[in-house]
This record gives sequence, structure tokens and C-alpha cells, in this order.
Amino acid sequence: MMEKWATHGLAFTLTMLTALTRQFGEPEPEGREGSDRGDVPGWVMITVMTAIVVVALVSIFGKEVQDAITKAFSSVGDSKIGK
Repeated sequence: MMEKWATHGLAFTLTMLTALTRQFGEPEPEGREGSDRGDVPGWVMITVMTAIVVVALVSIFGKEVQDAITKAFSSVGDSKIGK
């Protein structure tokens, strides 16, 4: 099952990378010199690299990640508010 998640995660990451490259990889229109775009390509790269790291970690440590998330949610769900 985790292999399926890893495959879907990789496909999602590549789809997002393609979409972001198309969105932010276009040259600026003529007459728009000195655009104040900030560091958008840098943030796109950081976001894509983070997504790749998450997919890699889930594909390697999928069972452990699933157990940790399940344990965290069950501990929050079991807690009593205003004991």
C-alpha cells in the first residue's frame, strides 16, 4: 500500500513541479523591466524540494509515519477537555 502512496506522491510532485515551472518559468513580457517579483523561483524550489523529501521519507518509513500519526491523533482524541 505504501508503494502506491509513494507512486502517487511522486506523480503529484512532478505534476506540481510542471505547473509551477509553467507559471513562474515564463519570461517577463516586453516593457516590464525591473519587475518586483521577489524571490518566487527560490520559494518554488524550496517547496518542491520539501515535497520530494516528504515523498522519499514516506516511501522509506511509511509504516512508522502512519503509526506515529495514528498515535498522535488517538492521543488528542482521547484527551478530556476541562477534566
